[in-house]
Amino acid sequence: MEKKKRQTTGLSRAKPGRGRLTREKAGQKDRIYVCHTYYHVYVTFLKELNLPAAARGRAVLVLSRMSSRFEDLQKRVESTGLFARVVEFDEKREDFFPELAKWRTGTGNLWKNLFRRMVFTRKYAKLEEPYIPVDFREYREVYVYCDSDPIGYYLNWKHIPYYALEDGLNCLKNFDAARYDNRGHFRWKVFLSRRLNLIFVQNGYGKYCITMEVNDIAAIPYPCPRYVEQSRQELADRLTREDRELILRAFIRDRETLRQRMDEVCREDGDDRKSNILILTDPLCTLEVRERIFRDIIAMYEPEGRIFLKPHPRDELDYRTLFADYPQFDAAVPMEILNFFPELRFRKVVGVLTELSGIRFAEEKIRLGEDFMDAYEDPPVHRQNEQIRA
Repeated sequence: MEKKKRQTTGLSRAKPGRGRLTREKAGQKDRIYVCHTYYHVYVTFLKELNLPAAARGRAVLVLSRMSSRFEDLQKRVESTGLFARVVEFDEKREDFFPELAKWRTGTGNLWKNLFRRMVFTRKYAKLEEPYIPVDFREYREVYVYCDSDPIGYYLNWKHIPYYALEDGLNCLKNFDAARYDNRGHFRWKVFLSRRLNLIFVQNGYGKYCITMEVNDIAAIPYPCPRYVEQSRQELADRLTREDRELILRAFIRDRETLRQRMDEVCREDGDDRKSNILILTDPLCTLEVRERIFRDIIAMYEPEGRIFLKPHPRDELDYRTLFADYPQFDAAVPMEILNFFPELRFRKVVGVLTELSGIRFAEEKIRLGEDFMDAYEDPPVHRQNEQIRA
């Protein structure tokens, strides 16, 4: 059966009857993106750089500080001129509002729990409102990565249509958060969200979510009629040399150190170049267990070659101190940007739960996966999709 596919380039429109925006008014601004991670910002660059030159420079980029420490990324992005504005967003997690706690407590009764969730949905959105940095109603197109964060609750409460985008590359393949968070009476909960807007279900199931853009529909085990497909690699392949340089200017904080690290990888010294191994970290478990995980992985692969580390942008373990003997790439640089350097080659890239399909700078890609993680934490914690019942 041929898979359903739809290509988008950044100015996507829903089909008639599927939530098409009809609020286009004179004077409305073009596009706004809400990003929670460096990867989100990277994909936003890809989408904007795939637009015609005349359409660039009009979008607004919102950086939510809830999940990532963006440091001086705002200034570097502004220096590229690709966006009309770059705005920081002091988005608040639900535990910031202690009055929400009682509405998250289960009662053991389905109907009482649903009532509490309805109250929680509205209260959370209302409490978030003072921290919203822009008026989203002013924009013709609103794009949100990870709409399970407070911004999703807010937009649905305010009846503002938006386009959702997947949180990470092929992230729904291994963790369908909407189905996992709503396991048990899933279709009923979707009805309450999609049709009645009484509760909120993320990732394509909110009433005001027009579509959800994913990298590869075929990789997702559970379908959603609002998924649309746009390969991230296709967007990257269309970039010009100037486009790549603009992205590097935004994301590379220290070119000299990056060049030094690449020289270490690429040096011709016997068979060294053929035995370089890059280990990608993940924000897994507690910091103590996480350190043990990556010491164990290094011990597994160090006999095969020279080890390099690339910390995850949201990994708070201090690798520079704890793993000072191993050369490291800047955590803030999305690993996909390393694809921009054709001279950079590793024999192996190893990750635990990181999606590796977007990597082009390695001869072999090893995702250790759930079986490996079973030795470090309770399996249900990382085997979420196995607990879903369609």
